[in-house]
Amino acid sequence: MRTAFLTAIVMLAPAYALAQSCPQPLASASRLVLVTADKFSSTSASLEQFERDSANAPWHEVRAATSALIGQRGLAWAHAFRRYARRGEPIKVEGDKRAPIGFFKLGASFGFGLSDRPDYLRITQDTICVDDLSSPAYNTIASRAKLGLKVHGENMSHVPQYRRGLLVDYPTNARAKAGSCIFVHLQLPGMTGTAGCVALPEPQLVALQDFAQPGAVLAILPRQALGRFKGCLPN
Repeated sequence: MRTAFLTAIVMLAPAYALAQSCPQPLASASRLVLVTADKFSSTSASLEQFERDSANAPWHEVRAATSALIGQRGLAWAHAFRRYARRGEPIKVEGDKRAPIGFFKLGASFGFGLSDRPDYLRITQDTICVDDLSSPAYNTIASRAKLGLKVHGENMSHVPQYRRGLLVDYPTNARAKAGSCIFVHLQLPGMTGTAGCVALPEPQLVALQDFAQPGAVLAILPRQALGRFKGCLPN
């Protein structure tokens, strides 16, 4: 019995070590939304959803791939994951209209209407997302009434694609101008790309809101970078 137990430990050790080497928050995730673009310059991508039983278990697809829109100028490495970039690959900066490459926790749902979803954020005339590099509130959703008129921010109630969406826990850095206000939001007719977010048709977005409720991680990657996270992502 002891020999069998030790053998099992030895067999599991490589998988455990590999899981430990995966970047957070991916390493500890049990749900994954994988957005894969063909190239850095792509404006559309494939979106797949996966689950696993534990950090060392294999990923299993739970929904067939669907098409999503990404940045109007494609992709760039998020500042927090720039160590994975290779020479010549772009690093995201504020206003570049590129979706960030990396791994990010999906947060609560938001929208214009009422909802009974947990922690739902209702967008009102007072809701802004701060993209002002000089503000301590940079990259946060805040109240216009509290911050005043001098702070630059996106009036979210004026953006039709924010009628429905999901918050993304995007780690940024104002000093590095690392980008702000990243969401998964509604894809409107005629859209060919986003300002840096991920956009989905409404039925797929509703399904993603359901999937993300218990907690999920969003991975955005160009296909050529998938191999840099071998063992961390679905095969």
